[in-house]
Amino acid sequence: MPEQPYTGPDDPRITGLRVEEFAFPGPLRDELVAAVLSGAKTSTTGLLAEYEHEGEPLPRAGARGAVVDSAGQVVAVTETTDVRVVPLGEVGLQHALDEGEGYTTVAGWRTAHEGFWHGAELRAALGDPGFTVDDATPVVLERFRLVADLR
Repeated sequence: MPEQPYTGPDDPRITGLRVEEFAFPGPLRDELVAAVLSGAKTSTTGLLAEYEHEGEPLPRAGARGAVVDSAGQVVAVTETTDVRVVPLGEVGLQHALDEGEGYTTVAGWRTAHEGFWHGAELRAALGDPGFTVDDATPVVLERFRLVADLR
């Protein structure tokens, strides 16, 4: 059944949903959102430190989220299917593959994620200019499915 077009912030399909922002606005977010919309991206990884810093609860299985693009528009609805908190050193290949960003090894996935997590934008968002990750850093592994494409 085709989805109806997104009708704006009052669209009943997004009322009360948490906002899903992949990365920061810009080219990386655009790539990640496109991967969600294509169905290639069915997992994501966040830092537990981000949730704690923002005072936000962890996602939970069954919860839905409104995916926002770089322009601030809601473009999709996802549903979380699984959430685990693990040390960074325990992230496996299947999770990396399911992020839909073309990684073929955990090492490649980790290098890209460390570059993001050690970047100035994330360090500023955390209020910690020296923030770094290591094998013991707790990460939030979230699996999800695309429920509605609202473009």
